Amino acid sequence: MTYPFSLGPIRPPNEAYSLLIRATINCPWNRCRFCSVYKGTKFQLRPVAEIKQDIETARIIQDKIRELSWKSGYGGSVKGIAGTIVNTMPDEAVYNVARWLNAGGESVFLQDANSLIMRTNELVEVVRFLKETFPSINRITTYARSKTAAKKKPEELMELHQAGLSRIHIGLESGYDPLLQYMDKGVTAAEHIKGGRSVVESGISLSEYVLLGLGGKGMWREHALETARVLNEIDPDFIRLRTLVINDRTPLHTEVENGDFTRATDEEILEEEKLLIEHLECHSNYVSDHINNLLQEIEGKLPEDKERMLAVIDRFQTLPPEERTNFKIGRRVGMYTELDDLHNWHKHQAVEQMIQRLRRDGKEVDERIIYTLMEGFIS
Repeated sequence: MTYPFSLGPIRPPNEAYSLLIRATINCPWNRCRFCSVYKGTKFQLRPVAEIKQDIETARIIQDKIRELSWKSGYGGSVKGIAGTIVNTMPDEAVYNVARWLNAGGESVFLQDANSLIMRTNELVEVVRFLKETFPSINRITTYARSKTAAKKKPEELMELHQAGLSRIHIGLESGYDPLLQYMDKGVTAAEHIKGGRSVVESGISLSEYVLLGLGGKGMWREHALETARVLNEIDPDFIRLRTLVINDRTPLHTEVENGDFTRATDEEILEEEKLLIEHLECHSNYVSDHINNLLQEIEGKLPEDKERMLAVIDRFQTLPPEERTNFKIGRRVGMYTELDDLHNWHKHQAVEQMIQRLRRDGKEVDERIIYTLMEGFIS
């Protein structure tokens, strides 16, 4: 069966198995030069009744899956039958609910880019309705902008927390004002701090996203230092790392083509990340949960794991040049996940063969090839 149901284009990686409910459509700002996700679209606020209808539809699908579980000999276990349904690649609404149930049916992510822009009483109504409809839910999260959070009154954020909003994901990207202005982020470092602190003080868990490489070759140092300063002021629960990728749908692509923006290489970005970590004095979980990050194993709790995290960078930087190249290519084609994969002889040899094909006239692999490989991991 097919069901009327609205789904947005993205969600955080750690919300892969959450029930996706679209509270708003597209992005109300939609000017950031580094982002291509919502370009060419119009932002819309969804009526609460429409959002509730999607939640009701999800409940109907859940009940149908439970009914099917009894008929199929799973004894009413929705988790058991849900995994089978997921593998059949059903209608996207059914897939959304079945995947969620197969993972335990405990978390919900409210799409799209800035659900916090809704009237507080309406967002509270949606969150409460979710909790009433699905008693199994123990976490409800959403994306938001710092500027929007900064405009919310403390009592509004506290009301959202009390209603059941568990976590807010905010794209900090950078704490360096000239870079924020150049990228048309529409927010200042001071607003980042105000919005972030407002969320933290409300009791809602906060994830701040940092975009490595955003400063390119020209502003990388200021990007690292000022971002660390802003994060120290906010002291979020999570710092999540992403690495800049520029495709031809990204406005920043034009700046690259005309020479106004020069991309940093993988190794330059690692030097940037090292500087960032060295200057972080907050008490956050540092999470590298995206495939475009070169060293996803740089993770830990700050400040206690700082030296261990820096040691991962040092380990890479002290590798012979040919081994660094091997890892970069292996990582960008999806064969490597961590530095220890270099010890896998079969993978290492396969990557070496790729490198030989990628070399031109015996020279080193062009960085533009690495950029192209990275683009393969985003739609």
